Amino acid sequence: MGREVNLMKNYPISKRDISGRLTSKTDEDRQIAREFGKEFFDGSRSHGYGGFSYDPRFWENVVPMFQKHWSLSTNSSVLDIGCAKGFMIYDMRRLIPGIKVYGIDISQYAIDNAKEEIKSCCKVANARLLPFDDNSIDVSISITTLHNLAEKHLITALLEIERVSRIGSFITVDAYRNTKEKERMDAWNLTAKTVMHVDHWKEFFQDVGYTGDYYWFFP
Repeated sequence: MGREVNLMKNYPISKRDISGRLTSKTDEDRQIAREFGKEFFDGSRSHGYGGFSYDPRFWENVVPMFQKHWSLSTNSSVLDIGCAKGFMIYDMRRLIPGIKVYGIDISQYAIDNAKEEIKSCCKVANARLLPFDDNSIDVSISITTLHNLAEKHLITALLEIERVSRIGSFITVDAYRNTKEKERMDAWNLTAKTVMHVDHWKEFFQDVGYTGDYYWFFP
């Protein structure tokens, strides 16, 4: 199994108060959010992001950590699983000129509205069936995406990451370490179908045979 390593430590942390979201969230909100359409990305905050637009401050301090972790260069290839509008791979190619980047997302809306500069690198696809050959990608990255799958489908997605990744991978998933964090996660979560205690996640990775690196999302 890989390492628990926080490669996202330079990603800006939201300071929003989410306490009201617990009482206002409904099953209908979750259903709309899980369609991952316009309402999720650019609709009401009760359904998702409340507006999803590019800002270099989110990824330009994270990409160098990825680069150092795997010694990424112009000869490397990186896949972003759950790329949304492609902001991360856009900044990766901007900061590591010449690197080959690819993105997949289940959302047709997100791919249709991806940044024009990298739209040709992105396609609609499911993490359960990655459209890449065995060992064809150096590094696969998936940030706060895989937990949106039910557990049995998550197993398939992790094995797909293992199949296509030649050097390594990194994922982040919704998790908690104690009751307070679980309550906060319940207040935050709209789309995740698989959320576990960090110790259970580690056991899960080992049982599945996932050998990549990983870390947690705590809202």
